[in-house]
Amino acid sequence: MYPPYPPYVQAPQQPSQPAQQPPYYPHPPFMPTPSTPEQEIEALEAYKAEIGEELKGIEARIKELGESLTKGSGGQPPGSRK
Repeated sequence: MYPPYPPYVQAPQQPSQPAQQPPYYPHPPFMPTPSTPEQEIEALEAYKAEIGEELKGIEARIKELGESLTKGSGGQPPGSRK
């Protein structure tokens, strides 16, 4: 075996480290409880009504744009210009 280190040679000292925090584990996403068929029907009916209102607005805008094209083309329907 080897003799111990002489006193003039010291092993490097590790600086003291602060207490380490445990690893971060994110919480799983919130999962709502399953709804009953009645609740799902109610939610889908409400969604259907919202979509119906949006569709009415889209149809009105299409009609408005079609009328502006008809006025600008001298009364011809869109797509029939030559």
